[in-house]
Amino acid sequence: MDLLTNLAHGFAVVFQPINLMWSLVGVTLGTLIGVLPGIGPALTIALLLPVTTKMDPAAAFIIFGGVYYGAMYGGSTTAILINTPGESGSLVTAIDGNKMARKGRAPAALATAAIGSFVAGCIGTLLLAAFAPTMVEWAVKISPADYFALAILAFVSVACLLGRSVLAGLLSLLMGVAIALVGIDGQSGQARYAFGEPSLMNGIGVVVVIVALFAVAEALSLAADPKARSEEITPLKGRVLMTREDLRRSWKPWLRGAAIGFPFGALPAGGAEIPTFLSYSLERKLSDHPEEFGEGAIEGVAGPEAANNAAVAGVMAPLLALGLPTSATAAILLAAFQQYGLQPGPTLFSGSSTLVWSLIASLLLGNLMLLLLNLPMAGLWARLLYIPRPFLYAGILVFATLGVYGASRSLNDVIFMLIVGLMGFAMRRLDFPIAPMVVGLVLGPMAEQHFRRAMQISQDDWTVFFTSTPAGPLLALAAVLAIAPPLIRRWRRKSAQTAPA
Repeated sequence: MDLLTNLAHGFAVVFQPINLMWSLVGVTLGTLIGVLPGIGPALTIALLLPVTTKMDPAAAFIIFGGVYYGAMYGGSTTAILINTPGESGSLVTAIDGNKMARKGRAPAALATAAIGSFVAGCIGTLLLAAFAPTMVEWAVKISPADYFALAILAFVSVACLLGRSVLAGLLSLLMGVAIALVGIDGQSGQARYAFGEPSLMNGIGVVVVIVALFAVAEALSLAADPKARSEEITPLKGRVLMTREDLRRSWKPWLRGAAIGFPFGALPAGGAEIPTFLSYSLERKLSDHPEEFGEGAIEGVAGPEAANNAAVAGVMAPLLALGLPTSATAAILLAAFQQYGLQPGPTLFSGSSTLVWSLIASLLLGNLMLLLLNLPMAGLWARLLYIPRPFLYAGILVFATLGVYGASRSLNDVIFMLIVGLMGFAMRRLDFPIAPMVVGLVLGPMAEQHFRRAMQISQDDWTVFFTSTPAGPLLALAAVLAIAPPLIRRWRRKSAQTAPA
């Protein structure tokens, strides 16, 4: 009953005319962003952070939620039409979706992707509403040592599971933590990594760094890529609809995809890629037409798209209930909360319950808006691909610079943005992952704070991190995640060398 009451309060906020408008703005912008390859929700929300500083927090997060969900919808459009996923979560959709489009079945492919995203998004959001408060009840019982262990698990998971190697991920993570520690130490009052520069005493703003990593670095990467060019567009013809047979073959994959996607989204570094591949593999095994997979099976579009959108809802659960981001976009959303002086976790549900439930309600409403937008307007979204990418990213670079300067009126922030942007460009050229750096930047101060609290409570007894439950098992799991990948790669190399020719 509490769940229905809380959702009713959330909808009361969302159905205010101004918030309805913001929800429509968010889902429309998110769909547009998802359609354009290379521009994801992380970049978009990062660009919006300096613009929304003066907005009401509920309105800002209604926009952010719409952008996040909308990008997942839009990514499937280009995956189906031109075999170019707008989002990494739509990679699997492109396998059969583009084959359906080449056979003249683009309308059916777009429809099953849109309806599957709607169904899974609603299921995932309802699961979020049901399970997030339960996670909060558990969270209020854990100690600072447990929180520190959770942060370490998030660090290691993101660093080791994203990127070409564990070392590259850890180096990226440490750079993020180092940037987060610049400025005055909140407990001792001492300056750290400021090098006597007054402009560094207040630290480097999280928004500045995030915009630099996702906007400036991306624009520089495009400028350095001679192969950047527009893709040939496959025209969309006919109405976007599904036959009765298409519906019969799609509804079970929608439900199974939702069941797979939500728990993976809630895991550290679970993301949307793993559940989409698992969903595709499962549908192929269960299908009555396995020979169609890879040649245009509608189940190969329905299941992965559902898993993709359910994973987005899963990402929100640990973010809201524990303050732990499990993806780069979630880390930027955490920075957005901190921008308004809010800290996701147990106190968020008690101190800012209206904001939380209006955000969850807006996700349900946004799903409906997205369905109504995507079914009739898929052809329009596809035409956005005609925008030359150099012009597109030049506009983003200008918008990012104006946004950062306008938020603080500080030229130093613009200089920091350019410096960090060059660092991000170098990381892309050297194939270093960006996500661990963002997670280290956002979670670093929290990890330090809980580490100090745990040491003070235990009177400097460091064994508290290993004797406490669940801190000990969580640190053990983090150690396994750090050690396992290189050991597995070494074992595979030895197996390949000893295998008979």
